[in-house]
Amino acid sequence: MAKLATTVVLLALATSVASAQSPPSGREAGAPAQIMTSVPSNSSTVTNWYKQNVYDTSNNKIGEVMDVLLDREGKVTALVIGVGGFLGAGEKDVMVPFNAVRVTTKDNNKWYLVMNSNKDALKNAKGFKYDRNATTWTPEEAPTTTGTPGRAR
Repeated sequence: MAKLATTVVLLALATSVASAQSPPSGREAGAPAQIMTSVPSNSSTVTNWYKQNVYDTSNNKIGEVMDVLLDREGKVTALVIGVGGFLGAGEKDVMVPFNAVRVTTKDNNKWYLVMNSNKDALKNAKGFKYDRNATTWTPEEAPTTTGTPGRAR
């Protein structure tokens, strides 16, 4: 699991290399980026996580990975898992630490995400919603941003 986490971090860092090449005015980009000539061993893509089903230890589907959260250093910190609902209606998004989900394989070495929890525990967990204006996840009970507040007259 540590190798997989390291791989995801390396992928995030490699993705940020392109944006670091043209620093915004007034900001330092740091040392020149290292350009890789081969794929790191034991690496995986975010595709193996994002929009993938998550199962409990009894092989019951308990949700789907809706987002992968990174800290400012590029380390994967959490997964947002959509649980419940039918065809997207009534679905709830909850957060779990990245290390709460492990990867295993089944059926011809196909990726398979497993979590030591169940659907009821996730349904009862605190929910989050994505605020498109602030481009961040916020607790369900928090108000979303709606742009610039109006001026008092």
